Amino acid sequence: MFDIQEELKKLPDKPGVYIMKDVNGIVIYVGKAVVLKNRVRQYFQNSANHPPKVCAMVSRIHEFEYIVTDTEVEALMLECNLIKKYKPKYNILLKDDKHYPYIKVTMNEQYPRILKTRRVEKDGAKYFGPYSSAFAVNDAIDTIKKLFPIKTCNRNLPRDIGKFRPCLNYHIRQCLGPCQGEVNREEYRNMMKKICSFLGGQYDEILNDLKGQMETAAQNLEFEKAAQLRNKINSIVQLSEAQKVLSADGQDRDIIGFAQNATDLCIQVFFVRNGRVVGREHFVFEGEGNEDVRYSLSTFIKQFYNTVQFVPSEIVIPQEIEDSGIIEQWLTGKRGFKVSLRVPQRGELVKFVKMVVQNAEISLKLYGERLRREGSIHEEGLKELTKALRLECIPDRIESYDISNTGSSEIVASMVVFENGRPARDEYRKFKMKSVEEQNDYASMQETLYRRLSRARRESEGEDGQAKFSKLPDLILVDGGLAHVNAAQQIADELGFDLVIAGMAKDDRHRTRALVYKGSEYELSSNMPMLRLITEIQDETHRVAVQYNRKLREKRYTHSELDDIEGIGDTRKKALIRHFKSLAAVKKAEISQLLEVDGINQKVAGKIYEYFRK
Repeated sequence: MFDIQEELKKLPDKPGVYIMKDVNGIVIYVGKAVVLKNRVRQYFQNSANHPPKVCAMVSRIHEFEYIVTDTEVEALMLECNLIKKYKPKYNILLKDDKHYPYIKVTMNEQYPRILKTRRVEKDGAKYFGPYSSAFAVNDAIDTIKKLFPIKTCNRNLPRDIGKFRPCLNYHIRQCLGPCQGEVNREEYRNMMKKICSFLGGQYDEILNDLKGQMETAAQNLEFEKAAQLRNKINSIVQLSEAQKVLSADGQDRDIIGFAQNATDLCIQVFFVRNGRVVGREHFVFEGEGNEDVRYSLSTFIKQFYNTVQFVPSEIVIPQEIEDSGIIEQWLTGKRGFKVSLRVPQRGELVKFVKMVVQNAEISLKLYGERLRREGSIHEEGLKELTKALRLECIPDRIESYDISNTGSSEIVASMVVFENGRPARDEYRKFKMKSVEEQNDYASMQETLYRRLSRARRESEGEDGQAKFSKLPDLILVDGGLAHVNAAQQIADELGFDLVIAGMAKDDRHRTRALVYKGSEYELSSNMPMLRLITEIQDETHRVAVQYNRKLREKRYTHSELDDIEGIGDTRKKALIRHFKSLAAVKKAEISQLLEVDGINQKVAGKIYEYFRK
């Protein structure tokens, strides 16, 4: 039998990789350590210092093994390979480990060709990319074929010169015909050098050349040729505008940004080659929203650059990460030239990182919206919620409450309703506190529930015929912990309602963390469907409360004496100010003058006149 405590004593003071396994011998985590003894022991010390995901992982460790390496770089490389091999449950897994497409110009051949490839080799050819998709590569190659009369066949030149009949491209002047010996090697290679400049984003020289040819053709009355050259110029201009210029230094770099919410992490990469954006890619890691982003970025960089064929000279990241020095050594060895990880502090690179972060936020938002459209998070989340709280049946109607206030003013509450796991916006209700004059979330929650449940009782007894609160919830969720739940439960008990009430607790970063129910907490980090559902409910409840609070504050700060006059609404108020230019002029106006304003009749004019003359 594997004795964890005894095995911990045997760990060496050397760098290496450790492998955690569950009771079935399945690898659940792979990690790297500078000193194996210190790193592995940390997992089995005080769990209060561990994030929820680590606690969940440690509880499943049945045994571990380790591999000693000579250097930290070797440990890093071995860690990447083992993660790729085992795909452990508790590692951040880069699911999309595809090889990105590149454009290859075979300048190592006498008569170079243009190819699409997914491998970058040290063979003397020039590579451009990576591109985000094969479609983008094909589109770029098609553009080149329109602009330059290159050969597209695979004939071995100069060996096959003159041995075959020319192809159709030769006859329609889309190929110079090197297979017929009609263009010398240097002339053809010069054209390929221009293509390399074009792929590198250096368009000015080519544009100037084409403009000169077009003007010459026009002067010689060769209008058809001039029109063809004009079309080529327009194609290059459109392409140059589509490729955003990020830097004038023309350097190759990848710019990385990230965005997190309560459940997920999105990492976005912009590929910048010769100072221009040639592609971008984003990766969403489910369940990593609450993890330390320094660790997440470090893990991502190791996995991502272990799979890509090309490593740029500079990788720009938004903040410092673990083992940056070791990662730089590894990437430098992989590339063959110096690679640096850079965290910009000022200048244009800071703006570029912010732009990438904004795109990561958009990608993460779209990912969440897609999940909601598919409906899986609602169905699975409700099932898990029912199981966790041990409810008799799935709660069809969930009411969620939150309090929002600004000091002692504009204390409000929101009641958000989810039916069958989806927002029922017609059922939303908002409350402005009447009995609570100072900031007190517990008292505010009690007033809100008292008013809501009392109204439900009156409607059921026929005293109120509006039926706005007649539907009772299968589950009430309050924003807060045990004290909030107890405050709400007290009101339900006093009014004689047998209701299921739970609290939505947040962490120190105000993110959904746990459900509080019957005096105990249910940690949500290990239950992704339930965490997604509760997070959506909590965020929506908070949004409605804050929005209502903000609306009341804006109304208070923009309040005018005209608002206190019966019959004066926003339209008439605007019309009066527009006509008289100021409130002071309205106060001095006679009834005849007031009647000149659009929308002001005799009755309203009299009320305005009397109000300001009192």
